[in-house]
Amino acid sequence: MKPLKEKISITIDNDILEKLKQRAEEDDRSLSQYINLILKEYLKKSDPKQ
Repeated sequence: MKPLKEKISITIDNDILEKLKQRAEEDDRSLSQYINLILKEYLKKSDPKQ
């Protein structure tokens, strides 16, 4: 069975990371959960087939 999530490593600008951390905290989510959420929303909006 394939795992539902996979660990990755990325490099991100410090200013963007700080904003993401702040917004994740305001939304009561972990940083990982928040990034996952915004990426899903972006992909949904950018793919007219969905």
